Amino acid sequence: MKIIILIPVYNDFQSASKLIEDINSVISNLKHEFSIIAINDASTDKSEVEISSTDKIKSIKIIKMNENRGHARCIASGLKYIFENQEFDYIIPMDGDGEDRPEEIEKFVEFLKYDNTKPIVGERIKRSEGFIFTLSYNIHKLITYIFTGQSIKFGNYTCLPKATVEKMINEKATWSSFSGSLAKVEKNRSTIPSIRGSRYFGPSKMSFFNLIKHSLSIIAVFKTNVIIRSILFFLIYIFLISENLSYVTSIPLIGVLALAISVLAISKRENISELNDSLSNIKNIDEIK
Repeated sequence: MKIIILIPVYNDFQSASKLIEDINSVISNLKHEFSIIAINDASTDKSEVEISSTDKIKSIKIIKMNENRGHARCIASGLKYIFENQEFDYIIPMDGDGEDRPEEIEKFVEFLKYDNTKPIVGERIKRSEGFIFTLSYNIHKLITYIFTGQSIKFGNYTCLPKATVEKMINEKATWSSFSGSLAKVEKNRSTIPSIRGSRYFGPSKMSFFNLIKHSLSIIAVFKTNVIIRSILFFLIYIFLISENLSYVTSIPLIGVLALAISVLAISKRENISELNDSLSNIKNIDEIK
């Protein structure tokens, strides 16, 4: 099998370099062909990939973008580039900072022996962040389930067969949310347990604001469900509190209204035309192996 590991990178080539070396070590006992494509999302620092051991990796490409367009769009561009320009059977997108643990690549490959037709997602069973971030993430999952009916417990770290990649690059939601798009186009998914690792170097770049934006982007993929469920919530809640309506009791109504408006606004990020044109943002491609 030909497997391509897709790594988005922004100002963190020190971590990406260590990740590539760790991947090289992990795949040493796997009898498949592995290549790596890293997408440099217009990093502002001048660091580069510096690796000493890549003997098990067939090829390594660094694709540099002209403009920074964000994590999800970086992955979407990578999926499109690989589908149109590379020979492959599977793509494994993973973060370049060490939080997606390279040793779990073995789990993905092992699972392919039992079912090689469905996408495999790394379902988080343990996280490494602090209490506040973990609590916020769990609230995000709960809100997502209540208003969309989708239980999304995975991120970018997945194993995608070629047929799934084709579906994703033809889905406008991929331009805004990787996990939301995958949940939309592939209802039938396999799972492996995944532990969120610790960053190799430096603090996490996921701010509270970015977490909210990430959460809303996922929910927005299912905006029709959100609107329907919001209307039902309004009708049922107003019926229940009709005799006790006040500023205090109206707070949940304001919250749901704010959610619905935010979801509709952020859903405008979904754009199939921009996804189709995303490869025009490529500045250059360095083949370092």
